[in-house]
Amino acid sequence: MKPLHRLASEFFMDIKNSMMRSFGEDPGKMLLHTGTLGWILSSLAQVTAVVFNDKIPKKQKTFLIPQEIADAAINIGSFYIFTNSFTKLANKMVSTGKWRTPAIDAFLKKYDLKKHIGSIDFNIKELANFDEIRPAYKAIASGNAIAASTIGSIISCNIVTPVLRNKYAAHKQKVAIARMEAKENAAIQSPKGVSMATFIRNAQYRPRSDMKI
Repeated sequence: MKPLHRLASEFFMDIKNSMMRSFGEDPGKMLLHTGTLGWILSSLAQVTAVVFNDKIPKKQKTFLIPQEIADAAINIGSFYIFTNSFTKLANKMVSTGKWRTPAIDAFLKKYDLKKHIGSIDFNIKELANFDEIRPAYKAIASGNAIAASTIGSIISCNIVTPVLRNKYAAHKQKVAIARMEAKENAAIQSPKGVSMATFIRNAQYRPRSDMKI
């Protein structure tokens, strides 16, 4: 049987090799998935901390746990959607030739392909002679993907997510206030057999008619 440290080393090597096969030519995709995984683990830790915190009353937990889960959904969803959208846009701009280096520009000119630049169905990677510019293409594609995923994550984490969380919190606050007011109004009941209007009228102060000065 192999030693434990040897098994652990082989396990991490397998993970590294798997990631290299999956994301070796698309670092933007790697940042997207690792960032999303980070948000998932962070959110899971936050929810778990609330669940197992004995100092938080059970009544308060019934509100906090759904709140934390909702916040996690907003964080994860916003991060993935924006980062993925920016990364896909950057990849599309490179594959259609809208963003290109001088080497790629010369390649497209050489084969009279500049007229196809920007077309949705045009993809430089699918050209038969793509190997001629593979290194140059890979360099610009990787750099733009990393930049785009970084910009997308910054916009998501610092602009979009806080706005969505504030709107959600404001909505939940309105719902909570409405429920509280409904409970308070339900607790105010008129005496049996007497209408509320009659009860209020009779409860008003009236001076006694037989009082003498």
